[in-house]
Amino acid sequence: MNTPFRGLPEGGARIVYVRPVAVADLPDELRAQIEGGVEMIYSVHAPDGQRLALVSDRNMAFHLARAHDFAPVSVH
Repeated sequence: MNTPFRGLPEGGARIVYVRPVAVADLPDELRAQIEGGVEMIYSVHAPDGQRLALVSDRNMAFHLARAHDFAPVSVH
């Protein structure tokens, strides 16, 4: 059976990966921009590993990806 699933875009180029990032692991210039004692943010990456965005929470990362017609996948 080869029935396409319409929930994901065709081809791997439309998939992005969402992963948690410890604020302490970020460069100083990025840490200086984060307010409120946040310890964890989320990064959205293209399949080739390029960072596309840093956002404050996981739900926002998934919403951002879907708003730009990407299929987000969680990476642990």
